[in-house]
Amino acid sequence: MREITIEELEKTDPAERTIIDIRTAERYKSNTIPGAINWDNFRMDREGDIAESTVEGISANIAEDATEGVSKAGTGMNRLERLCASVPKDKPVYILCNTGEHSADVAEYMEEHGWDAYNIRGGFRSWLKAQLAREIGNENYAQRTQQAERSIIKKFRKQLWSRFTKACRDYDLIQKGDKIAVCISGGKDSMLMAKLMQEIQKHGNIPFELVFLCMNPGYNEDNWAIVQNNAKILGIPLTVFNSQIFDTVVHIDKSPCYLCARMRRGYLYSRAQALGCNKIALGHHYDDVIETILMGMLYAGKVETMMPKARSQHFEGMELIRPMYLIREADIKAWRDYNGLSFIQCACRFTENCASCGGDHPSKRDEMKALIAGLCEENPVIAQNIFNSVTDINLHNVIGYHSGDEHTSFLDTY
Repeated sequence: MREITIEELEKTDPAERTIIDIRTAERYKSNTIPGAINWDNFRMDREGDIAESTVEGISANIAEDATEGVSKAGTGMNRLERLCASVPKDKPVYILCNTGEHSADVAEYMEEHGWDAYNIRGGFRSWLKAQLAREIGNENYAQRTQQAERSIIKKFRKQLWSRFTKACRDYDLIQKGDKIAVCISGGKDSMLMAKLMQEIQKHGNIPFELVFLCMNPGYNEDNWAIVQNNAKILGIPLTVFNSQIFDTVVHIDKSPCYLCARMRRGYLYSRAQALGCNKIALGHHYDDVIETILMGMLYAGKVETMMPKARSQHFEGMELIRPMYLIREADIKAWRDYNGLSFIQCACRFTENCASCGGDHPSKRDEMKALIAGLCEENPVIAQNIFNSVTDINLHNVIGYHSGDEHTSFLDTY
């Protein structure tokens, strides 16, 4: 299997190459290498046969299950076979995934079957790292910072700013004299939360302090560079510290994600407390809440949810707040795309190559997203009903509210 680096790829003639992005259509639409074509976009006719097409001009999506690779149109051909049936062999083909791992298999298959195919080493994240480094090096990002801030207050005022301030007000999340550690993972949610917190500190009438706390638990070098450069572009001054959490949980077979999350929470609490903070803010949003409700019911057999705030049981005087509690994920993505921003999606060694990044292993949360989306196609009010099913309980009268640093199980509180 042959590989090409991002630097080598950029030296090739765009007219003499075909770049195929094997990530999901959503990730592809968010950002990709210029000229790349998503492999979900190879056209089929109604009977399920491969339509006559070249790479140029391909438009309609293939309706198929991303994890099984089987077309709902009725053909037995998998996605890779359809791709090969549509891609001409008259020019080199370069395969792109998120990390360069899953694309290696596709490139190898195509090479074995007669294409001049190459895997793009490091994948999309290496390309993004290079793009951000150039932007930082040119020092021409001040306008992008201002646009991102202005869009929160103006274009996305109803979707983002109003819901953010409503959550802060209704759940009493920010008080005078608070020193809040805004926890930055590097994804779209925490980065937007940081900007929202900056805006409310700037325009609100309650004096409080902010620390933008960013832990490196063992990120890949490219991911870590992306996190730091995105923060610079958005004007977020990071307070950085390191840990070895990924190395600690890499050999854990049972529930590594749960252990990793608990360890990361503990490290963040500890460092925030050492910096004199009395709160940590996490970027969980409305969709995280309803997905957690369903995951608890379906996989744990209990009713639980993320609370808008919770007092730590292990760190005296520390409280967790979720100021994006009422914000929909679709609106976060809209803000990201409107401002031309690209963030790491998941830098975890266990899930970085899940289906949404070009792999074939959807996470449990991916499954919940798909389930809720399917239900909402039939009845759009279902998402709100799931949210209300737990949050309509009078939170202030529920025993255990403000206790626990993860979730509150309502079955355990009565």
